[in-house]
Amino acid sequence: MAELHVELVAADRKVWSGAATIVVARTASGDTGIMPGHTPVLSVLETGPVTIRTTDGGTVVAAVHGGFISFAENKLSILAEIAELADEIDVARAERALENAKSELDAHAERRAEVRLVAARGLKAHV
Repeated sequence: MAELHVELVAADRKVWSGAATIVVARTASGDTGIMPGHTPVLSVLETGPVTIRTTDGGTVVAAVHGGFISFAENKLSILAEIAELADEIDVARAERALENAKSELDAHAERRAEVRLVAARGLKAHV
């Protein structure tokens, strides 16, 4: 089975590292799927979920807010300003943040909270 090596790094820590068969991330060009053998890519990450299908058949989902994605020679680097794995997200807190953002009409905070909830609830991009 073909695989690619993935490093998901936030500004403050290494979030996840391992082998994957496909990764889907939201870039400035839209949702981008990266598989082994993909052409080299360098793109700006948008706030959105990142879904990693691991080589053992598992799935890792993270909420990512800003950064860059770089792919070459079957090595994918996801360099995020902020990244949280789904199981690290406090759903109740994210729901409160969403309500606060809506009441304050803060579209950016609303989007961040929505992405955190999507990741935490396991609503991942189709891979």
